[in-house]
Amino acid sequence: MATIKLSTQDFKDKIFDYTKSSEWSFSGDTPAIIDFYADWCQPCKMVAPILEELSEEFEGKINIYKVNTEVEQELSSVFGIRSIPSILFIPKEGQPMMQPGALPKDVFVKVIKEELLNEKLEA
Repeated sequence: MATIKLSTQDFKDKIFDYTKSSEWSFSGDTPAIIDFYADWCQPCKMVAPILEELSEEFEGKINIYKVNTEVEQELSSVFGIRSIPSILFIPKEGQPMMQPGALPKDVFVKVIKEELLNEKLEA
C-alpha cells in the first residue's frame, strides 16, 4: 500500500471534521500519519520515500496520508503549518502530535511503535 493523497474534504470525512467540532475526535479506525508537504520542498522529497517504505512495513496497522500544502491551503491553515515538511501523528485515541521537519526513518519507526501502536520497544 502506498501513501494516500488527502484533500481537505477527505480529511473531514476520514480523520476529523473541524467544521462540526472544535474538540478533537479521530474518526478513523487505524492510527495515521499525515505528511504536510509541497512539491518544491527538498526536505519533503527526502521524507517521501521513507513514508512509502513505512506504508508497506506497517500496512494494515497505520495509514499514511500526504497533504499538499499548496493545494489544500484551508487544511494547512487549520493546523497552522508554517514550515514543511510537518508530520502529524494521530493515535486511535488521544491527541494528535505535530512534528515539524524531516525525520529519519528510525525516529518514524520509534514514534509509530511507541505512540501509535503502543508497542514497547526493547532496550
